[in-house]
Amino acid sequence: MNRCTKGSKVKVAYVGTLSDGTVFDSSEDGNPLEFVMGDGKLIADFEGAVDGMSEGEKKTVSVPADRAYGNRDESLIRSFPRNLLPSDGRLPAQGMALNLYLPNGKSIPGVIVAVNEQDVMVDLNHPLAGQNLTFEITLISIC
Repeated sequence: MNRCTKGSKVKVAYVGTLSDGTVFDSSEDGNPLEFVMGDGKLIADFEGAVDGMSEGEKKTVSVPADRAYGNRDESLIRSFPRNLLPSDGRLPAQGMALNLYLPNGKSIPGVIVAVNEQDVMVDLNHPLAGQNLTFEITLISIC
């Protein structure tokens, strides 16, 4: 029986849920996730669950927050002067997603959590920070 190992290119179907059962991500739209085992681009526990699976095998893995997107860090809620936000004609509003651009050209996604006359409070935590995740994984193929 063919099992995936480091360096294997694999296709998996998956459903990711939060502790309350809410689906936060899924390949149910017909687009399986393709990746190379060991490339380090996925949550380590997700990849670790796939390691050693054979085609058609199903597995469920629970990933604690600190091993997924990290615990929430309240120091990542930052205040910025409103005049530093890009002017695209939209007024900043609570719940609005935005990207903050660093001097090196990289961007950091954030969500506006509060707005006043002078400042905008932006949460720079990953949206799934602090969440325990569960993945139901089916290995579709090993290429």
